[in-house]
Amino acid sequence: MKAYTIIRYSKSDNLQSVDLPMPEPKEQEVLIEIHAASVNVLDAKIKSGEFKLFLPYKFPLILGHDIAGIVRKVGVKVKRFKVGDEVFAKASDFHIGGFAEFISIPENDLAMKPTNISMEEAASLPLVALTAWQAFFEKANLQKGQKVFIQAGSGGVGTIAIQIAKYFGATVATTTSSTNIDLVKSQGADVVVDYKKEDFESILKDYDLVLNSQDEKTLEKSLQILKPGGKIISISGPPDTNFAKESNLSWFLKIVMYFLSHKIKKAASKKNVEYAFLFMKANGKQLSEVGSLVQLGKIKPVIDKIYPFNQTNDALAYVVEGRAKGKVVIKIK
Repeated sequence: MKAYTIIRYSKSDNLQSVDLPMPEPKEQEVLIEIHAASVNVLDAKIKSGEFKLFLPYKFPLILGHDIAGIVRKVGVKVKRFKVGDEVFAKASDFHIGGFAEFISIPENDLAMKPTNISMEEAASLPLVALTAWQAFFEKANLQKGQKVFIQAGSGGVGTIAIQIAKYFGATVATTTSSTNIDLVKSQGADVVVDYKKEDFESILKDYDLVLNSQDEKTLEKSLQILKPGGKIISISGPPDTNFAKESNLSWFLKIVMYFLSHKIKKAASKKNVEYAFLFMKANGKQLSEVGSLVQLGKIKPVIDKIYPFNQTNDALAYVVEGRAKGKVVIKIK
């Protein structure tokens, strides 16, 4: 099969197109013929080595977390899927490899693809939808009527997070540039702040929840808009000790995480709010719930560009630029 791999951590090296043996599914794995894969900032961060301390991948490594395709073979203990099923998934850690023609991943990562969307649309959803889902319901216990601030509303996470929050009855504020205001409003944003002209911290107040995806400066500003007892969930760091515990990291890394998050934790405590870091995990059951909302037309994928498989490096470079409106997808078959 054809695949795009890296042989070392590097920001500048291109992915290399290679021929590799077809993967063989283990007893609880499913072999999928990949039709489409989406590109995430996470792929670029893993490529550069940003997460090598707690995600020590072996080389050569095929990047790519989100896939959609058709089941071609199942392991002997697989119960929920059969050959011919159309599926989508966010591959779990150490099982990634979406920038390839085939992938073998655990059954528990998978969900049936909604029938009302294309393979490309399905591939665009898993990581961003699960990120929002886990932030809202695992970390924050989002309730109807609460006020949520979702940063960067026109991005991959933002476009889906807005739709999920609105479906569950939240009032949603977001930031974007003037050219994308109509886009985020069409997703359901109630309050839109043009970050190039306005400071969100001077406009928004008494929010229950912030979904932070930006830099440390924006994270600190976000504390100002929360009401007492509010929560800020960050998907861009810094990682905290709870993450270290959940990930069974070493005592050394737990200490590292403590010092990395100490400043923001202290600032949050002073304002009587809670800070938590989220590193999204694969979850086929939750993805099935997302798929049900897609099937009902309550959540709609937002795709900026679709690249052919032989332009995988161009797709990754475009995502790194940070200007995509919604998701960037690679059409593999």
